[in-house]
Order: sequence, then structure tokens, then C-alpha cells
Amino acid sequence: MFKDQELKEKVILVTGGGTGLGKSMSRYFLTLGAKVIIASRKQEVLDATVKELTEETGGEIIGVVCDVRKPLEIEALIEEGIKKFGEINVLVNNAAGNFISPTERLSPKAFDIIVDIVLKGSYNCSLLLGKYWIKEKISATMLNIVTTYSWTGSGYVVPSAVAKAGVLSLTRSLGAEWAKYCIRTNAIAPGPFPTQGAFSRLFPEGLKEKIDPLKRIPLNRYGDHQELANLAAYLVSDFSSYVNGEVVTIDGGEWLYNAGEFTGLDAVPGEMWDYIEKEIRGKKK
Repeated sequence: MFKDQELKEKVILVTGGGTGLGKSMSRYFLTLGAKVIIASRKQEVLDATVKELTEETGGEIIGVVCDVRKPLEIEALIEEGIKKFGEINVLVNNAAGNFISPTERLSPKAFDIIVDIVLKGSYNCSLLLGKYWIKEKISATMLNIVTTYSWTGSGYVVPSAVAKAGVLSLTRSLGAEWAKYCIRTNAIAPGPFPTQGAFSRLFPEGLKEKIDPLKRIPLNRYGDHQELANLAAYLVSDFSSYVNGEVVTIDGGEWLYNAGEFTGLDAVPGEMWDYIEKEIRGKKK
């Protein structure tokens, strides 16, 4: 999407950066000249990703073990990033967890696990980095990864829906409050972007046979990771310097298609519309 080195002035912290979309965004940030700090709870995941992305891009990247539910670990993560690169001026709140289940089958602990990672993790990182940015008078950007059901809600992923709605509210609230400190806050709401592990847990093979996710997407395909990385790069770059407190959907039209009361009429074959039209006109008469 961009020319080389468009992000060369950026030092970007990506939570959940060792795998999936976080890894894909980190790869593109490095390609564009940014320095990147990725955080994950697993050292072996971080080591493998740092090695792979360093060899692939030649960029500067470090991995720091951190559980975003724990403020002390986040403080250590921030200190390590500043020690290595001098400052941090972009945060991507990407760490998440999710699984499908009827809500009545959940324990309070199961609910807590998701909400703590997604919502608590996001506000922990936002608050601690925000305090640092304000104190040091650093112009900064925050990018939160939410979902389209952040505003609609969704059954069977209720903990995630609750948590992501909170992150969306955090995005808009900080966009309004912290802009005076030259801190922009935006969000991306992705549709289906297949990833190892997470996507298969949400759509296991037996379920995919009954509920085909592709049938929900007007473009009839999944998103490509590079497409999301393009959008993320734009929103953390200076090209989007007047975009603040906004959420950008990238889902091939999925949520709008399924929100429409009559879009299910796609299932009606073309030749049947003549019959339907005659029926409708007959009733009018």
C-alpha cells in the first residue's frame, strides 16, 4: 500500500504480536521501516516470530513476555521497549481470546478469562502508555482491534462481545479526551480473517459444514491478512492524522449484509422472481 520507510519514525508496541493478525501487522510495520515490540505470554512464540520477521524484513524487532492482565508486567514491557528504542509512540491493542459456547454453560471464571484479556488488557496498556505519553509530551497513536459485534452484540460469544464493546467505548472516549495531548485513538473491526488456532476454534470443521461463514460475506471470500495490515499501517501513520475516535470496518460487507432484513432473498433463484412478482401484483389488485 505504501512506499518504503513510511513508518520509519514509529516505534510500535503490538500486544498479541507473536501470532495471527498481530504478527501480520508487525511484519508490514517492519517492512515500512518501523521499530516493533511484540508482546505475548509465550517466550517460544516470541522467539520464533522475532527470528522469522527479522530474517524476512531486516527490521528492528524485539519480543517481550507479558500478560496484559497484569499492570506490573506491562510496566516492565514499556521499560524494555524504551530502553531498546528510546521511546514508544504507537500502541496496537490486539491481544484477545475467544471461544463459542451457550452463555448458560459458562462459569464466571470462563467469562473472566475473556473479559480480562480483551478489555482489562486493553485499558491496562492504554492507561500505562497514556500516562507515559502525557508526561513526556509524546505525540502518539493508539489502534484497538475490535469486532463488528462490538456494537450489535452476538450470542454464543457473549464474553467477547461484552469486552469488545468496552474496547470500542474506550476508543471513542479516549479519542475525545486525549486528543488535546496529541494522542489519537482509533479502532479496526475486522470480519473473518482466518488465523491458525483462533479461527478453527470459532469455526470447527463440524460446525463449518452447517454454518458456512463464506455465505455470510457478500464478497464471497475471507479477508487477506495484508488487507488488514494495509489499513492498520494507514491508521498508525501520519497520513491519518485527522482521523480520531473512529472505528473502521473491514469485513467484505458481512455485518451489513446480515443486518438487512431481506438480504436472505439472495437464495431466491432468478426464474422464481417472475412468479413472486405476479403474486405481489395479484394481491394489490
